[in-house]
Amino acid sequence: MLRNVAVIALDPVAAFELGVLCEVFGTDRTADGFPGYRFTVCSVDGAPVRSASGFQVTPHADLAPVEEADLVAVPAYHSSAEVPPRVLDALRRAAARGTRVLSVCSGAFVLGQAGLLDGRECTTHWRHVDELQRRHPLARVRGNSLYVADGPLLTSAGTTAGIDACLHLVRQEHGSAVATRLARRMVMPPHRDGGQAQYVEAPIPQAPEAATLEPVLSWLMGHLDRPLTVDELAARAGMASRTFARRFRAETGTTPHDWLTNQRVLLARRLLEETRLPVETVAEQAGFGDGAALRHHFTRRVGATPAAYRATFRDRALLPG
Repeated sequence: MLRNVAVIALDPVAAFELGVLCEVFGTDRTADGFPGYRFTVCSVDGAPVRSASGFQVTPHADLAPVEEADLVAVPAYHSSAEVPPRVLDALRRAAARGTRVLSVCSGAFVLGQAGLLDGRECTTHWRHVDELQRRHPLARVRGNSLYVADGPLLTSAGTTAGIDACLHLVRQEHGSAVATRLARRMVMPPHRDGGQAQYVEAPIPQAPEAATLEPVLSWLMGHLDRPLTVDELAARAGMASRTFARRFRAETGTTPHDWLTNQRVLLARRLLEETRLPVETVAEQAGFGDGAALRHHFTRRVGATPAAYRATFRDRALLPG
């Protein structure tokens, strides 16, 4: 049963991510029928810590409450910063006795330094996914997840995904009805669809550096709306199809079909964000032919349907009125 929650605030602590934990577990809503928790913000020695925004945070205690906590949570922290050994030891002891351990955003790097990610599935902010995998090769990093639960370990993606992870924990502990009521109180959806791939920046498509194929790829970038085959592209490059396919992978790192699909998805994202074009028209201009094909490839690569993506990211200037 989840009763005692200890948050480890490292200097400098990320104010929003700390606030997420305070809002879900540190706000007393028992008068309204919500479960209550003994909530403690801890620092290494009990002294105030700076926030990343410049103000000071005064904790409740040193690391002692971590030893009795049912949940130990770590807000975002600099991915390259060294974590105090006392914190790492406290996290290892918590994990060894089966305590739930939660990280928000780049707090996953703290868990990684403690060795808690080895052999486990985890996630972090999409900007740090590759670095997390590089630093902790034994971890199984899921870059498109808003949060990942692996046994007692719970990691979340960037910032607001910490709320998703906390609501998941509340749902596990107290049931869907309580989690849904809490989400409504916080003006949050009780569960968000899709992964964090939809939030990754989508650069304007451009041809990669490819010494031999650059003329073909540059032409291709201006004709994404056309139905194209490998044979046609090979002919334009003056190569046999098999030779073209081998050269394409050597110079771009992927197959012609996969590269072309990625570029078309990027173009579709721009059209959904920046125009009022119907989805069927977006599909045609991005080279997918029809809305069904667009929805299939878009959802697989972005983690959201074209309609849901547009509702979230459409330029507000394009809205009616």
